[in-house]
Amino acid sequence: MTLVYQSTRDDNNKVTASQAILQGLATDGGLFTPLTTPEVNLDFNQLKDASYQEVAKLVLSAFLDDFTEEELDYCITNAYDSKFDTPAIAPLVKLGNQYNLELFHGSTIAFKDMALSILPYLLTTSAKKQGVDNKIVILTATSGDTGKAAMAGFADVPGTEIIVFYPKDGVSKIQKLQMTTQTGANTHVVAIEGNFDDAQTDVKRMFNDVDLRAKLLANKTQFSSANSMNVGRLIPQVVYYVYAYAQLVKSGDIQNGDKVNFTVPTGNFGNILAAYYARQIGVPVGKLICASNENNVLTDFFKTGTYDKKRAFKVTTSPSMDILVSSNLERLIFHLLGNSAAKTKQLMEDLDNAGEYKLKDADQSILDLFAAGFATEKETAAEIKRVYEESHYIEDPHTAVASAVYQDYTEKSGDNKPTVIVSTASPYKFPRVAVAAVTGKDSGDDFAAVQKLHELSGVAIPAAVDGLEEAAVLHKTVVATADMQKAVEDYLGL
Repeated sequence: MTLVYQSTRDDNNKVTASQAILQGLATDGGLFTPLTTPEVNLDFNQLKDASYQEVAKLVLSAFLDDFTEEELDYCITNAYDSKFDTPAIAPLVKLGNQYNLELFHGSTIAFKDMALSILPYLLTTSAKKQGVDNKIVILTATSGDTGKAAMAGFADVPGTEIIVFYPKDGVSKIQKLQMTTQTGANTHVVAIEGNFDDAQTDVKRMFNDVDLRAKLLANKTQFSSANSMNVGRLIPQVVYYVYAYAQLVKSGDIQNGDKVNFTVPTGNFGNILAAYYARQIGVPVGKLICASNENNVLTDFFKTGTYDKKRAFKVTTSPSMDILVSSNLERLIFHLLGNSAAKTKQLMEDLDNAGEYKLKDADQSILDLFAAGFATEKETAAEIKRVYEESHYIEDPHTAVASAVYQDYTEKSGDNKPTVIVSTASPYKFPRVAVAAVTGKDSGDDFAAVQKLHELSGVAIPAAVDGLEEAAVLHKTVVATADMQKAVEDYLGL
């Protein structure tokens, strides 16, 4: 029986996996979400010896069950290849009482590569399956990492265009240069005079604009998304949680069946939601620890049941988490409310109209899986230094947020289960922050910090950064938030 994906806001809007991937967002403003949990045979005594690609095939064939075996083989083989600098794809590193799951070995040194390496193949395969010959326009907002990873994946892919919006003053210098130097005739990058939430809100609005959709179709063009709002981004992230557990069994650090905690640095909620789905298909999870920076709207939500975005937006050293509207939380809300589209839609309307919503009558068994905490800027820097001094290992600021929240969680809860820290970026993506935390001195420049980081860590400078300073800047457009749609129409010649 084919797995059904339904919009979180309309009981009647049901699609298959390939249809959900192709559309990206539901036309009613909701997010396509699996109504049931697929059955997956997670035999970790076998999976401990499986490659990342083999684990990916097992998981994706269950969730994307309208793809043929040959189609999945094509997508997986092309995604997880030599663009990753280690055959393990997602290695685990033991640091004292924690295990860092390194998700930054792809071409843009951030965890978004794990899913955005495969999304172009899933999307173009979905278009063929659905008999669609329109040009697919990837329209996305980024808080720093999705944009580059998406462009790297879609650059010069036939039949596609990609338009990325990012907050002009809300990304690191390395992140900005990675995006603005991106080659590819079909890639477009636009800085906005606003924050990530502004960019994401207007991207969602354009997806749901009936007149714009008609204008696109008249030009044989349609939107899709590269954000984790697209299930083609979300489901591949489930794979590395299964793989991480298998590796712990293989190393003998746990016995098959032992529960493991995962601590996830969280902004848009997609990464930790993937961990929830991994638990649903059989990964023995103790707690899912949601780690936030000073934009701690999620911490407050899990502690009070009220989601309140009416607060100051803070620009921090972990910019990919500088988010006040966590889009993927809507999927968890949907599950918490017994898959009720009507109740979910009402809460999302409350958020739009009043800036907050109050969760009532939620499934407590799901809520009990989650813990939440946040780290201040000072605590994040201190954690980078602590880990370095104890293990001679340098974490990026997002990973350090998760690491600090984990330390606080264990101290307060006494829960000492083996814990995986989801390490979402290389410190080379945020070298100035990492070096300042370790040395107490500001390098004054990201590229001076790259050299210092190399000296401190002994880790080779990744290809994603090496030579970036000299790369030609190809994308220089800056617009007001109100002009985002005009920029899209200009690029597409509408």
